[in-house]
Amino acid sequence: MRKNIVAGNWKMNKTFQEAEELVSVIADDLDEKELKCEVIVCPPSVYLEMSSDYGEESILSVAGQNVSEYENGAYTGEISAAMLEAMGVEYCLVGHSERRKYFNETNNQLAQKVDRLLDHNIKPIFCIGELIEEREAKNHFNVVKSQLDEGLFHLSNDEFSNVVVAYEPVWAIGTGVVATPEQAQEMHISVDYFLRNTVKN
Repeated sequence: MRKNIVAGNWKMNKTFQEAEELVSVIADDLDEKELKCEVIVCPPSVYLEMSSDYGEESILSVAGQNVSEYENGAYTGEISAAMLEAMGVEYCLVGHSERRKYFNETNNQLAQKVDRLLDHNIKPIFCIGELIEEREAKNHFNVVKSQLDEGLFHLSNDEFSNVVVAYEPVWAIGTGVVATPEQAQEMHISVDYFLRNTVKN
């Protein structure tokens, strides 16, 4: 079943004090409103426990920005799905374009991250989208289908019901260029078709 979600990715921003002030204001503001959507904040990992504490007292949900594809071990600087679960994190971004670009994350790695999250009852927010040259070459549908195919289509239907698919074309992230409603809807229809005809029962 589809539901409306608004998620804000903080990326690598805010000091602890700034982060706590912001999440406090958001949580308090949400509690005063009747919303028809779920609101999720994605703070840096060092602020996740603090944010989750505020989330426990409000309707605010919290997501990690990243997770290791490994369960545990000698992976300095990484954060595991078990650690996220222990902090009360409900969601986690997987496959953000910046992780794909700057950290060379592959679709195979992303599939493993999805599995780790689902093992620990955390909903992956699986990010998909094409580069401008891929759209100009009219290859954007194939690019997105490949991202879904290699990252998610190993899941059963039940597992997939706990995944959020987030489409944002890479060329519209921080560039000032905005995808039109028609472009977004066109891709949404294609993604829906891919999912309905590929996800396992």
